[in-house]
Amino acid sequence: MKKRKVLSLLLAGVVAMSSVVPVLGATTQEKIEAAQSEKAETQSNLAATQERIQSLESQKADLEQYLADLDSQYDTLTEGIEELTVKAGEKSEELKKVKKDLKKAKEKEAKQYESMKLRISYMYENGQDSLLDILCESTSFADFLNRAENMSKVAEYDRNMLKEYEETKKTVSEHEETIEKEVKEIKKLRTESSEKRQEVRDLVSSTSSNIQQYAQQISSNQAEADYLVAQVSKQNSDIGSLMAEAEQEKAAAAAQVEQNEAQNQEVDTQQAEGNVDDSVSSDESTVREAPGEEETSASSSSSTSTDIIVEETVDDEALAVEDAYEDSSSSSGQGTYLGNFTLTAYCNCAQCCGTAGNYTASGTWPQAGRTVAMAGVPFGTQLLINGNVYTVEDLGTPYGHVDIYFDSHEEALAFGLQSADVYRLS
Repeated sequence: MKKRKVLSLLLAGVVAMSSVVPVLGATTQEKIEAAQSEKAETQSNLAATQERIQSLESQKADLEQYLADLDSQYDTLTEGIEELTVKAGEKSEELKKVKKDLKKAKEKEAKQYESMKLRISYMYENGQDSLLDILCESTSFADFLNRAENMSKVAEYDRNMLKEYEETKKTVSEHEETIEKEVKEIKKLRTESSEKRQEVRDLVSSTSSNIQQYAQQISSNQAEADYLVAQVSKQNSDIGSLMAEAEQEKAAAAAQVEQNEAQNQEVDTQQAEGNVDDSVSSDESTVREAPGEEETSASSSSSTSTDIIVEETVDDEALAVEDAYEDSSSSSGQGTYLGNFTLTAYCNCAQCCGTAGNYTASGTWPQAGRTVAMAGVPFGTQLLINGNVYTVEDLGTPYGHVDIYFDSHEEALAFGLQSADVYRLS
């Protein structure tokens, strides 16, 4: 009886010890899932920050192009103003010259007009005497006609010269008006160009200020992105440590199962030996103490029942330890159906992995179309996803979340967040 009680207590202790390991494993798995969730959130924040940086850089580039256009406009307007200034100076000089010519023409006109008036007045006042003098002084009638014709030509010359001076004065006056209009137009254009140049200068100043603000925002977001990259790197390290701890706990659980099985076998052997001793003792007791038979029988039955229950409990606990890291699944023609999992993407850059150019957690070099990351299954496990076969070679996401490797960060971002049925191939 005492031996059976000892064996029962021993089995109870084994069961209690074996039940501790799965709890520890579950706690570590929860830590892994929490760390992976934090990493996913950090990566999401990093992706959002990078999108903001790209948007800010795009807007900054647009402003820089606009600023370059404004600088070009400013230079063009400055050149135009300089040309107009030169033209205005030339026209001013030309106007001065025209005014001088006009003044000379007017003076000649006035002088010619005065001379003609004197001759006409003289001819009008002394016309008869002059004709008589000409007639008397003429040697012949032909000489008289010649002298009279000469007087007529002088009068005609005066009229022609007067007319010519009047036309010259008119031409010069019209030229003066034209130049004055041109000078006014040039001054107007120069004023408008100066105002436009001032507007462009103001736009250049405001655009430069906006570019500086965008540069500051980009710098701030880049600092945040660098911090998030460092966080991802640290989280990867933490997850790796937790995964190693989980593997150690899993190995400890398996060792505990083996130890429990060995102890169970030893207990069974000892129990069998105890049953033989009890049988002999029971027979002797029956011969000597018939009245105590019922008590002994009841005690033996209770002890045997307890042993059976304990043995079943040990077997159940061993199976629970073995199944602690296995998820519910079903078989189909495509393999073992694991469930509808979350799909994301990553690449081998510093933004996704903390540092660029890393090997996978299994020691392989990642390859697009082959490498995926997911905890909870052994490395080398082949998964069928959307008709494509992938191999689990990396860590970083919890069970039920598959991270698919791509060659570039752009492809990983374009993949986004998806879900699909996942099968495990034999």
